Amino acid sequence: MGNDSVYNALVEIVGEDYASNQPEELYMYSVDSGTEGPRKVDYVAMPKTTEQVRDILLLANEHRVPITPMGANLTLNGLGLPVNGGIVLDMKRMDRIIELNKLSRYVVVEPGVTQGRLGTYIEKNCPELEHSRPEAPPMATVVGNIVIRGHGFLAVKYGNNASQINGMEVVLPTGEICKTGSFSVSQLPFSKGPLPDLSALFCGWNGTTGVITKLSLKLFPKRKTMDIVGYAVHDVELVPDLLWRITQTDMVDNLFVVGFVFGDSGESPQYVTVCFTGDIDEELEHKKAVFQKIAEEFDRAAPGKVEFLYPVTEMLTSRFIEKPPYVSPALAADFEHGGGYRYCGAILTVDKMPQAWRTGIELARKHGTNFLSGTQIMGYCHSVNFCFVYPFNRADEESMERVRRAMRDTNEAVLAMDGIPWKAEVEAQKLISRKMDPNSYNLIQRIKETLDPNGIMNPGNWSK
Repeated sequence: MGNDSVYNALVEIVGEDYASNQPEELYMYSVDSGTEGPRKVDYVAMPKTTEQVRDILLLANEHRVPITPMGANLTLNGLGLPVNGGIVLDMKRMDRIIELNKLSRYVVVEPGVTQGRLGTYIEKNCPELEHSRPEAPPMATVVGNIVIRGHGFLAVKYGNNASQINGMEVVLPTGEICKTGSFSVSQLPFSKGPLPDLSALFCGWNGTTGVITKLSLKLFPKRKTMDIVGYAVHDVELVPDLLWRITQTDMVDNLFVVGFVFGDSGESPQYVTVCFTGDIDEELEHKKAVFQKIAEEFDRAAPGKVEFLYPVTEMLTSRFIEKPPYVSPALAADFEHGGGYRYCGAILTVDKMPQAWRTGIELARKHGTNFLSGTQIMGYCHSVNFCFVYPFNRADEESMERVRRAMRDTNEAVLAMDGIPWKAEVEAQKLISRKMDPNSYNLIQRIKETLDPNGIMNPGNWSK
Protein backbone atom coordinates (compact mmCIF):
# COMPACT_ATOMS: atom_id res chain seq x y z
CA MET A 1 0.00 0.00 0.00
CA GLY A 2 3.02 2.31 0.14
CA ASN A 3 3.80 5.02 2.66
CA ASP A 4 0.70 7.17 2.14
CA SER A 5 -0.65 7.24 5.70
CA VAL A 6 -4.05 8.74 4.74
CA TYR A 7 -4.63 6.14 2.04
CA ASN A 8 -3.54 3.32 4.33
CA ALA A 9 -5.93 4.55 7.02
CA LEU A 10 -8.80 4.76 4.51
CA VAL A 11 -8.13 1.15 3.50
CA GLU A 12 -8.27 0.13 7.15
CA ILE A 13 -11.66 1.84 7.50
CA VAL A 14 -13.51 0.80 4.30
CA GLY A 15 -11.39 -2.01 2.84
CA GLU A 16 -8.96 -2.08 -0.06
CA ASP A 17 -11.69 -2.43 -2.69
CA TYR A 18 -13.38 0.79 -1.57
CA ALA A 19 -10.51 3.27 -1.26
CA SER A 20 -8.25 4.63 -3.98
CA ASN A 21 -5.46 7.09 -4.68
CA GLN A 22 -4.90 5.92 -8.26
CA PRO A 23 -4.91 8.73 -10.87
CA GLU A 24 -7.18 6.97 -13.36
CA GLU A 25 -9.82 6.38 -10.67
CA LEU A 26 -9.43 9.80 -9.09
CA TYR A 27 -10.07 11.43 -12.48
CA MET A 28 -13.59 9.97 -12.56
CA TYR A 29 -14.34 11.95 -9.41
CA SER A 30 -12.68 15.16 -10.59
CA VAL A 31 -15.26 16.12 -13.27
CA ASP A 32 -18.98 16.33 -13.80
CA SER A 33 -21.14 16.76 -16.91
CA GLY A 34 -21.07 20.56 -16.92
CA THR A 35 -18.46 23.04 -18.12
CA GLU A 36 -16.27 22.92 -15.01
CA GLY A 37 -12.77 21.64 -15.71
CA PRO A 38 -11.16 18.79 -13.77
CA ARG A 39 -10.44 19.47 -10.10
CA LYS A 40 -7.80 17.94 -7.86
CA VAL A 41 -8.85 14.80 -5.97
CA ASP A 42 -6.34 13.06 -3.70
CA TYR A 43 -8.39 10.13 -2.41
CA VAL A 44 -11.75 8.43 -2.87
CA ALA A 45 -13.45 6.40 -0.15
CA MET A 46 -16.78 4.55 -0.28
CA PRO A 47 -18.13 3.99 3.25
CA LYS A 48 -20.82 1.41 4.01
CA THR A 49 -21.86 2.47 7.51
CA THR A 50 -22.36 5.57 9.62
CA GLU A 51 -19.43 4.46 11.76
CA GLN A 52 -17.15 4.34 8.73
CA VAL A 53 -18.22 7.88 7.79
CA ARG A 54 -17.40 8.98 11.34
CA ASP A 55 -13.98 7.34 11.23
CA ILE A 56 -13.15 8.98 7.90
CA LEU A 57 -14.10 12.40 9.24
CA LEU A 58 -11.97 11.83 12.33
CA LEU A 59 -9.09 10.87 10.03
CA ALA A 60 -9.61 14.00 7.92
CA ASN A 61 -9.49 16.15 11.07
CA GLU A 62 -6.33 14.46 12.26
CA HIS A 63 -4.51 15.11 8.99
CA ARG A 64 -6.33 18.37 8.08
CA VAL A 65 -7.44 16.84 4.78
CA PRO A 66 -10.48 18.41 3.01
CA ILE A 67 -13.45 16.11 2.51
CA THR A 68 -16.31 16.39 -0.01
CA PRO A 69 -19.45 14.20 0.15
CA MET A 70 -20.72 13.04 -3.26
CA GLY A 71 -24.00 11.44 -4.34
CA ALA A 72 -24.51 10.86 -8.06
CA ASN A 73 -22.60 14.06 -8.99
CA LEU A 74 -25.33 15.32 -11.35
CA THR A 75 -25.47 19.00 -10.40
CA LEU A 76 -23.57 20.09 -13.57
CA ASN A 77 -21.86 22.96 -11.75
CA GLY A 78 -19.19 21.34 -9.61
CA LEU A 79 -21.06 21.16 -6.29
CA GLY A 80 -20.06 17.52 -5.88
CA LEU A 81 -16.43 18.24 -6.72
CA PRO A 82 -13.77 19.33 -4.23
CA VAL A 83 -12.50 22.88 -4.47
CA ASN A 84 -9.26 22.23 -2.56
CA GLY A 85 -8.56 18.56 -3.21
CA GLY A 86 -8.60 15.96 -0.45
CA ILE A 87 -11.01 13.05 0.02
CA VAL A 88 -14.15 12.52 -2.04
CA LEU A 89 -16.65 10.59 0.07
CA ASP A 90 -18.65 8.48 -2.42
CA MET A 91 -21.90 7.55 -0.64
CA LYS A 92 -23.22 4.99 -3.16
CA ARG A 93 -22.66 1.92 -0.95
CA MET A 94 -24.95 3.32 1.74
CA ASP A 95 -28.04 2.33 -0.19
CA ARG A 96 -30.51 0.77 2.25
CA ILE A 97 -34.20 1.65 2.36
CA ILE A 98 -34.54 1.19 6.10
CA GLU A 99 -38.24 1.66 6.75
CA LEU A 100 -41.49 2.48 4.98
CA ASN A 101 -44.28 3.48 7.36
CA LYS A 102 -47.58 3.40 5.49
CA LEU A 103 -49.83 4.76 8.23
CA SER A 104 -47.61 7.74 9.09
CA ARG A 105 -46.56 8.19 5.45
CA TYR A 106 -42.78 8.35 5.68
CA VAL A 107 -39.76 6.44 4.42
CA VAL A 108 -36.23 6.28 5.87
CA VAL A 109 -33.32 5.97 3.43
CA GLU A 110 -29.54 6.08 3.38
CA PRO A 111 -27.72 8.62 1.17
CA GLY A 112 -26.92 6.22 -1.67
CA VAL A 113 -30.56 5.39 -2.43
CA THR A 114 -31.50 6.62 -5.90
CA GLN A 115 -34.74 8.23 -7.01
CA GLY A 116 -35.45 5.34 -9.36
CA ARG A 117 -34.91 2.69 -6.71
CA LEU A 118 -37.05 4.45 -4.11
CA GLY A 119 -39.87 4.99 -6.61
CA THR A 120 -39.82 1.32 -7.60
CA TYR A 121 -39.71 0.21 -3.95
CA ILE A 122 -42.71 2.34 -2.98
CA GLU A 123 -44.67 1.20 -6.03
CA LYS A 124 -44.07 -2.44 -5.09
CA ASN A 125 -44.58 -2.20 -1.33
CA CYS A 126 -47.09 0.62 -0.92
CA PRO A 127 -48.59 1.68 -4.28
CA GLU A 128 -51.09 3.97 -2.52
CA LEU A 129 -48.24 6.41 -1.73
CA GLU A 130 -45.54 8.27 -3.66
CA HIS A 131 -42.70 10.69 -3.05
CA SER A 132 -42.08 13.94 -4.88
CA ARG A 133 -39.51 12.83 -7.45
CA PRO A 134 -37.45 15.51 -9.22
CA GLU A 135 -37.07 16.04 -12.95
CA ALA A 136 -33.79 14.13 -12.89
CA PRO A 137 -32.39 10.82 -14.13
CA PRO A 138 -33.32 7.77 -12.02
CA MET A 139 -29.72 7.51 -10.79
CA ALA A 140 -30.00 10.85 -8.93
CA THR A 141 -29.89 10.25 -5.19
CA VAL A 142 -32.76 11.15 -2.88
CA VAL A 143 -30.50 12.78 -0.29
CA GLY A 144 -28.52 14.64 -2.97
CA ASN A 145 -31.73 16.26 -4.21
CA ILE A 146 -32.76 17.13 -0.67
CA VAL A 147 -29.52 18.89 0.28
CA ILE A 148 -29.64 21.18 -2.77
CA ARG A 149 -33.29 22.04 -1.97
CA GLY A 150 -34.41 20.36 -5.17
CA HIS A 151 -38.00 20.29 -6.37
CA GLY A 152 -40.18 17.44 -7.53
CA PHE A 153 -43.42 16.93 -9.42
CA LEU A 154 -45.47 17.70 -6.28
CA ALA A 155 -43.82 21.09 -5.80
CA VAL A 156 -47.05 23.05 -6.27
CA LYS A 157 -48.77 21.24 -3.41
CA TYR A 158 -45.86 20.67 -1.05
CA GLY A 159 -43.00 23.01 -1.99
CA ASN A 160 -39.40 22.01 -2.58
CA ASN A 161 -38.31 18.57 -1.48
CA ALA A 162 -36.26 19.79 1.48
CA SER A 163 -39.51 20.98 3.08
CA GLN A 164 -40.61 17.33 3.24
CA ILE A 165 -37.93 16.21 5.69
CA ASN A 166 -38.97 14.65 9.00
CA GLY A 167 -35.47 14.22 10.39
CA MET A 168 -31.92 13.09 9.75
CA GLU A 169 -28.96 11.25 11.13
CA VAL A 170 -25.85 13.31 10.39
CA VAL A 171 -22.16 12.90 11.08
CA LEU A 172 -20.87 16.33 12.04
CA PRO A 173 -17.49 17.51 10.70
CA THR A 174 -15.85 16.69 14.05
CA GLY A 175 -17.17 13.12 14.02
CA GLU A 176 -20.14 13.32 16.37
CA ILE A 177 -23.24 11.47 15.21
CA CYS A 178 -26.24 13.79 15.55
CA LYS A 179 -29.97 13.31 14.96
CA THR A 180 -32.56 15.94 14.04
CA GLY A 181 -36.33 16.16 14.21
CA SER A 182 -38.20 13.42 16.03
CA PHE A 183 -35.19 11.19 15.30
CA SER A 184 -33.54 12.99 18.22
CA VAL A 185 -36.13 12.10 20.87
CA SER A 186 -38.12 9.19 19.42
CA GLN A 187 -37.64 5.87 17.68
CA LEU A 188 -40.17 7.10 15.11
CA PRO A 189 -38.85 9.71 12.62
CA PHE A 190 -42.28 11.09 11.80
CA SER A 191 -41.91 14.88 12.24
CA LYS A 192 -39.33 17.66 12.43
CA GLY A 193 -41.48 19.84 14.68
CA PRO A 194 -42.07 21.24 17.22
CA LEU A 195 -38.31 21.04 17.83
CA PRO A 196 -35.73 23.56 16.57
CA ASP A 197 -35.24 22.84 12.86
CA LEU A 198 -31.69 21.52 12.92
CA SER A 199 -32.25 19.75 9.59
CA ALA A 200 -31.99 23.15 7.87
CA LEU A 201 -28.31 23.25 8.86
CA PHE A 202 -27.63 20.57 6.26
CA CYS A 203 -29.70 21.77 3.29
CA GLY A 204 -28.28 24.44 0.99
CA TRP A 205 -24.86 24.39 2.68
CA ASN A 206 -23.05 22.50 -0.12
CA GLY A 207 -21.62 19.82 2.13
CA THR A 208 -19.90 22.25 4.51
CA THR A 209 -21.75 21.31 7.71
CA GLY A 210 -21.86 17.51 7.85
CA VAL A 211 -22.62 14.22 6.11
CA ILE A 212 -26.21 12.90 6.10
CA THR A 213 -26.29 9.15 6.75
CA LYS A 214 -30.05 8.60 7.21
CA LEU A 215 -33.05 10.66 6.16
CA SER A 216 -36.77 10.41 6.89
CA LEU A 217 -38.90 11.75 4.05
CA LYS A 218 -42.64 12.39 3.83
CA LEU A 219 -44.76 10.37 1.43
CA PHE A 220 -48.06 11.48 -0.08
CA PRO A 221 -51.30 9.92 -1.34
CA LYS A 222 -51.10 8.66 -4.90
CA ARG A 223 -54.20 9.28 -6.98
CA LYS A 224 -55.39 6.67 -9.44
CA THR A 225 -55.26 8.63 -12.68
CA MET A 226 -53.52 11.66 -14.15
CA ASP A 227 -54.08 13.93 -17.13
CA ILE A 228 -52.49 17.08 -18.51
CA VAL A 229 -53.66 20.18 -20.32
CA GLY A 230 -51.60 22.95 -21.81
CA TYR A 231 -51.68 26.57 -22.85
CA ALA A 232 -49.66 28.18 -25.64
CA VAL A 233 -49.20 31.76 -24.45
CA HIS A 234 -48.18 34.18 -27.20
CA ASP A 235 -47.57 37.14 -24.88
CA VAL A 236 -45.11 36.45 -22.06
CA GLU A 237 -46.58 39.31 -20.03
CA LEU A 238 -49.75 37.25 -19.54
CA VAL A 239 -47.95 34.30 -17.98
CA PRO A 240 -47.83 35.46 -14.32
CA ASP A 241 -51.58 36.19 -14.20
CA LEU A 242 -52.37 32.91 -15.95
CA LEU A 243 -50.28 30.94 -13.45
CA TRP A 244 -51.96 32.73 -10.54
CA ARG A 245 -55.38 31.93 -11.95
CA ILE A 246 -54.52 28.25 -12.51
CA THR A 247 -53.12 27.75 -9.00
CA GLN A 248 -56.11 29.56 -7.51
CA THR A 249 -58.23 26.53 -8.49
CA ASP A 250 -56.33 24.34 -5.98
CA MET A 251 -56.54 21.53 -8.55
CA VAL A 252 -52.92 21.38 -9.69
CA ASP A 253 -50.34 18.68 -8.95
CA ASN A 254 -47.55 20.05 -11.11
CA LEU A 255 -47.21 23.22 -13.17
CA PHE A 256 -44.38 23.91 -15.58
CA VAL A 257 -43.59 26.50 -18.24
CA VAL A 258 -41.22 25.94 -21.18
CA GLY A 259 -39.97 28.36 -23.83
CA PHE A 260 -37.04 28.32 -26.24
CA VAL A 261 -35.13 30.25 -28.86
CA PHE A 262 -33.26 28.05 -31.33
CA GLY A 263 -31.11 29.57 -34.04
CA ASP A 264 -32.97 32.01 -36.27
CA SER A 265 -36.37 30.41 -35.70
CA GLY A 266 -37.55 33.16 -33.39
CA GLU A 267 -39.14 32.89 -29.96
CA SER A 268 -41.45 30.02 -29.15
CA PRO A 269 -44.69 30.63 -27.25
CA GLN A 270 -44.61 30.01 -23.51
CA TYR A 271 -45.92 26.47 -23.12
CA VAL A 272 -47.73 26.17 -19.78
CA THR A 273 -48.36 22.55 -18.82
CA VAL A 274 -50.74 21.60 -16.00
CA CYS A 275 -50.67 18.12 -14.44
CA PHE A 276 -53.71 17.10 -12.42
CA THR A 277 -54.93 13.87 -10.87
CA GLY A 278 -58.12 12.17 -9.72
CA ASP A 279 -59.64 8.92 -8.60
CA ILE A 280 -62.41 8.74 -11.22
CA ASP A 281 -62.71 9.91 -14.82
CA GLU A 282 -65.47 12.38 -13.92
CA GLU A 283 -63.11 14.19 -11.58
CA LEU A 284 -60.54 14.59 -14.35
CA GLU A 285 -63.20 15.81 -16.78
CA HIS A 286 -64.39 18.43 -14.29
CA LYS A 287 -60.86 19.75 -13.76
CA LYS A 288 -60.18 19.83 -17.48
CA ALA A 289 -63.35 21.88 -17.99
CA VAL A 290 -62.22 24.37 -15.34
CA PHE A 291 -58.82 24.79 -16.99
CA GLN A 292 -60.46 25.24 -20.40
CA LYS A 293 -62.73 27.93 -18.97
CA ILE A 294 -59.67 29.80 -17.72
CA ALA A 295 -58.30 29.85 -21.28
CA GLU A 296 -61.61 31.24 -22.51
CA GLU A 297 -61.48 34.01 -19.90
CA PHE A 298 -58.03 35.07 -21.07
CA ASP A 299 -59.01 34.81 -24.72
CA ARG A 300 -61.87 37.25 -24.16
CA ALA A 301 -59.50 39.72 -22.48
CA ALA A 302 -56.62 39.23 -24.94
CA PRO A 303 -57.93 37.56 -28.13
CA GLY A 304 -55.57 35.07 -29.73
CA LYS A 305 -52.92 35.31 -26.99
CA VAL A 306 -53.78 32.22 -24.91
CA GLU A 307 -54.46 28.96 -26.76
CA PHE A 308 -55.86 25.96 -24.88
CA LEU A 309 -54.15 22.66 -25.72
CA TYR A 310 -55.91 19.34 -25.20
CA PRO A 311 -54.52 16.97 -25.95
CA VAL A 312 -51.20 18.75 -25.57
CA THR A 313 -48.39 18.41 -28.07
CA GLU A 314 -46.82 14.98 -28.48
CA MET A 315 -43.54 16.25 -27.04
CA LEU A 316 -45.18 17.53 -23.85
CA THR A 317 -47.35 14.43 -23.50
CA SER A 318 -44.38 12.07 -23.70
CA ARG A 319 -42.40 14.07 -21.18
CA PHE A 320 -45.10 14.96 -18.67
CA ILE A 321 -47.29 11.89 -18.50
CA GLU A 322 -44.64 9.92 -16.61
CA LYS A 323 -43.61 10.55 -13.02
CA PRO A 324 -41.32 12.29 -12.69
CA PRO A 325 -41.94 14.31 -15.85
CA TYR A 326 -38.72 14.45 -17.84
CA VAL A 327 -38.60 18.04 -18.97
CA SER A 328 -36.32 21.05 -19.11
CA PRO A 329 -33.45 21.61 -18.60
CA ALA A 330 -32.62 18.21 -20.11
CA LEU A 331 -34.42 19.23 -23.32
CA ALA A 332 -31.48 21.50 -24.08
CA ALA A 333 -29.13 18.54 -24.49
CA ASP A 334 -30.68 18.00 -27.93
CA PHE A 335 -30.06 21.58 -29.09
CA GLU A 336 -26.37 21.17 -29.94
CA HIS A 337 -24.05 18.45 -31.16
CA GLY A 338 -22.24 17.02 -28.17
CA GLY A 339 -25.25 16.96 -25.88
CA GLY A 340 -24.12 19.37 -23.16
CA TYR A 341 -26.01 22.01 -21.23
CA ARG A 342 -25.63 24.27 -18.21
CA TYR A 343 -28.30 26.20 -16.42
CA CYS A 344 -28.85 28.78 -13.75
CA GLY A 345 -31.93 27.94 -11.73
CA ALA A 346 -33.23 31.27 -10.48
CA ILE A 347 -35.61 31.42 -7.53
CA LEU A 348 -37.82 34.40 -8.40
CA THR A 349 -41.20 35.93 -7.72
CA VAL A 350 -43.71 34.98 -10.38
CA ASP A 351 -44.05 38.55 -11.69
CA LYS A 352 -40.35 38.49 -12.73
CA MET A 353 -40.87 35.74 -15.30
CA PRO A 354 -41.33 38.04 -18.33
CA GLN A 355 -38.19 39.97 -17.40
CA ALA A 356 -36.27 36.70 -16.89
CA TRP A 357 -37.38 35.42 -20.31
CA ARG A 358 -36.26 38.60 -22.07
CA THR A 359 -32.97 38.58 -20.17
CA GLY A 360 -32.27 34.99 -21.20
CA ILE A 361 -32.83 35.80 -24.87
CA GLU A 362 -30.62 38.88 -24.63
CA LEU A 363 -27.76 36.96 -22.98
CA ALA A 364 -28.02 34.05 -25.41
CA ARG A 365 -27.73 36.44 -28.34
CA LYS A 366 -24.87 38.29 -26.67
CA HIS A 367 -22.88 35.08 -26.19
CA GLY A 368 -23.90 33.30 -29.39
CA THR A 369 -25.78 30.37 -27.90
CA ASN A 370 -29.26 28.92 -28.03
CA PHE A 371 -31.61 29.39 -25.09
CA LEU A 372 -34.28 27.37 -23.37
CA SER A 373 -36.20 28.21 -20.21
CA GLY A 374 -38.01 25.78 -17.96
CA THR A 375 -39.95 27.13 -15.01
CA GLN A 376 -41.18 25.03 -12.09
CA ILE A 377 -43.92 26.70 -10.06
CA MET A 378 -43.19 26.35 -6.33
CA GLY A 379 -46.19 26.29 -4.05
CA TYR A 380 -49.21 28.27 -5.17
CA CYS A 381 -47.06 30.82 -7.03
CA HIS A 382 -45.21 31.57 -3.81
CA SER A 383 -42.07 31.47 -5.98
CA VAL A 384 -40.83 30.02 -9.24
CA ASN A 385 -37.63 28.27 -10.22
CA PHE A 386 -36.86 29.84 -13.60
CA CYS A 387 -34.07 27.90 -15.31
CA PHE A 388 -31.92 29.80 -17.82
CA VAL A 389 -30.61 26.89 -19.93
CA TYR A 390 -27.73 27.16 -22.39
CA PRO A 391 -26.70 24.14 -24.55
CA PHE A 392 -23.12 23.53 -25.64
CA ASN A 393 -21.04 21.09 -27.68
CA ARG A 394 -18.74 19.07 -25.43
CA ALA A 395 -16.25 18.66 -28.25
CA ASP A 396 -16.01 22.42 -28.84
CA GLU A 397 -14.11 24.37 -26.17
CA GLU A 398 -15.28 27.71 -27.60
CA SER A 399 -18.90 26.56 -27.32
CA MET A 400 -18.28 25.69 -23.67
CA GLU A 401 -16.61 29.00 -22.98
CA ARG A 402 -19.55 30.92 -24.47
CA VAL A 403 -21.85 29.12 -22.04
CA ARG A 404 -19.52 29.84 -19.10
CA ARG A 405 -19.68 33.55 -19.94
CA ALA A 406 -23.45 33.39 -20.33
CA MET A 407 -23.73 31.73 -16.91
CA ARG A 408 -21.65 34.45 -15.24
CA ASP A 409 -23.82 37.17 -16.73
CA THR A 410 -26.98 35.25 -15.84
CA ASN A 411 -26.05 34.93 -12.17
CA GLU A 412 -25.48 38.67 -11.99
CA ALA A 413 -28.76 39.37 -13.80
CA VAL A 414 -30.71 37.11 -11.42
CA LEU A 415 -29.36 38.93 -8.38
CA ALA A 416 -30.14 42.28 -10.04
CA MET A 417 -33.82 41.28 -10.36
CA ASP A 418 -33.95 40.33 -6.65
CA GLY A 419 -33.71 36.61 -7.36
CA ILE A 420 -31.40 33.96 -5.94
CA PRO A 421 -29.37 31.53 -8.09
CA TRP A 422 -30.21 27.91 -7.23
CA LYS A 423 -27.47 25.27 -7.02
CA ALA A 424 -25.00 28.15 -7.15
CA GLU A 425 -21.50 27.17 -8.23
CA VAL A 426 -18.53 28.61 -6.31
CA GLU A 427 -18.36 31.74 -8.46
CA ALA A 428 -22.08 32.35 -8.04
CA GLN A 429 -21.80 31.74 -4.29
CA LYS A 430 -19.29 34.57 -4.11
CA LEU A 431 -21.68 36.90 -5.95
CA ILE A 432 -24.48 35.98 -3.54
CA SER A 433 -22.23 36.43 -0.51
CA ARG A 434 -21.23 39.93 -1.61
CA LYS A 435 -24.85 40.99 -1.93
CA MET A 436 -25.97 39.26 1.25
CA ASP A 437 -26.70 41.20 4.42
CA PRO A 438 -23.30 41.31 6.21
CA ASN A 439 -24.70 40.06 9.50
CA SER A 440 -26.34 37.11 7.74
CA TYR A 441 -23.09 36.26 5.98
CA ASN A 442 -21.17 36.50 9.25
CA LEU A 443 -23.70 34.21 10.94
CA ILE A 444 -23.18 31.60 8.20
CA GLN A 445 -19.42 31.77 8.78
CA ARG A 446 -19.79 31.46 12.57
CA ILE A 447 -22.01 28.40 12.18
CA LYS A 448 -19.51 26.78 9.79
CA GLU A 449 -16.61 27.51 12.14
CA THR A 450 -18.51 26.12 15.13
CA LEU A 451 -19.44 22.89 13.39
CA ASP A 452 -16.16 22.52 11.50
CA PRO A 453 -13.32 24.12 13.53
CA ASN A 454 -10.60 22.59 11.34
CA GLY A 455 -12.22 23.70 8.07
CA ILE A 456 -12.22 20.26 6.43
CA MET A 457 -15.76 20.13 5.02
CA ASN A 458 -15.78 21.06 1.34
CA PRO A 459 -13.73 24.22 1.93
CA GLY A 460 -14.05 26.93 -0.70
CA ASN A 461 -17.84 26.86 -0.65
CA TRP A 462 -19.81 29.78 0.81
CA SER A 463 -16.87 32.11 1.18
CA LYS A 464 -16.23 35.49 -0.41
